[in-house]
Amino acid sequence: MDKHSISVVAAVPDGLAGSLPRRSGCEVQSLSFMLPQSSSLASARYAFDGVRAQIRDLHTENIANLAVRARELGDVIALWYGEGDMATPVFIRDAAKAAFDEGLTFYVPNMRGHAPLNEALSEYQTRIHGRPIPISRTTVTPGGMQALFLALDLLVDTGTNVVYVAPQWPNIHNAIHLIGGEPRPFSLDFKGDWQLDLERLFATCDARTRAIFLSTPSNPTGWTASREEMQALLDFSRRTGIWIISDEVYGRLYFDGDVAPSILQIAEDGDRVLSVNSFSKAWAMTGWRVGWLTHASGVADQLGAMTQYVNSGTAAPIQAGAVAAIRQGEPLVEEIRQRIKTGLDLAYGRLAEIPGIVLPKKPRGGMYAFFAMEGESDARRVCAKILETAHVGLAPGHLFGNSSTAFLRMCVCRDRDQIATALERMVAAMN
Repeated sequence: MDKHSISVVAAVPDGLAGSLPRRSGCEVQSLSFMLPQSSSLASARYAFDGVRAQIRDLHTENIANLAVRARELGDVIALWYGEGDMATPVFIRDAAKAAFDEGLTFYVPNMRGHAPLNEALSEYQTRIHGRPIPISRTTVTPGGMQALFLALDLLVDTGTNVVYVAPQWPNIHNAIHLIGGEPRPFSLDFKGDWQLDLERLFATCDARTRAIFLSTPSNPTGWTASREEMQALLDFSRRTGIWIISDEVYGRLYFDGDVAPSILQIAEDGDRVLSVNSFSKAWAMTGWRVGWLTHASGVADQLGAMTQYVNSGTAAPIQAGAVAAIRQGEPLVEEIRQRIKTGLDLAYGRLAEIPGIVLPKKPRGGMYAFFAMEGESDARRVCAKILETAHVGLAPGHLFGNSSTAFLRMCVCRDRDQIATALERMVAAMN
């Protein structure tokens, strides 16, 4: 293929151009490369080959792909997403509307959060965790995923790894990879229930491990770390310098108390601990995209700068809605928690009627039933059968890692009648 040679003078950041002369903080370098003919410039492959390796290698299969067949079938009860069916309550929506009406449509001056929300989060976390968590330890983000990404970006270099507890929400593996780290899964043991072997977990870490990541309560299993396990993780961090990143998005959707055991209940301000959280699940605000990261005060300035460069802060009206959720939303949290408990009770009662069902011990938190079928090593076939015959959409376990390929995830944070109908269809189809 004919090519055209061109020369470009490029400014290259310090340290990337060897011994070239420095000019105002940059290296100046003359680059020559071969450009294909214009007819080839439109080639998708040519553009793709110019993308960073971590982006080219990203997994592109996700739960959304399952919805294609559902649209063709119609009348499908979609229980594969991690989202409830309750619209955000009026008191939260009204707070955001009021902020718009007041003209709060400008930049938020503090990248780490608008003062009312920072104050509300400090008071809230201090109350539920039973120890002071000042404003300096919280950074507001546009969604829990952004909080997670900031946490990883704060720590992970190319060539380092993050050990994460699996089965796990696929975004974790892919976010570690996207940043340039090595995602290193560590599987919970399954012996009728999901259990964490701390000795094996710690042995999975090495000199290149920057962090241990866990979700508690877990998506998808509902496994929840005990206070003793949290203490062991914190002690390990203090011995080794390895960070603990605790995803506590489902922390209020816990059935043995008001809040699940949290790393924030035992960690000191200076500990290498990060807690990821979100308004999405416990306050029915998935589409609002607002969350927060709780961290040591010593990294607050760095996180503020990172926020400026990554997303320039979270919109003021969205933060106003979040303030209302925190200050007035305890009855809502309890309502959602009870909604999930009802869904789980229904699921465990009816799923037990299906021959060959493998039901773990009922989870202590989260919003999912996570179960398997005897003799099935890959749940994709079972999911397809249930979709075709029962018109119920479930998520196959391979999406959450190699340790859960036999499992299916069912979101139970739904209207009681919808869950009952879905289960009725599944029992009929599988018998």
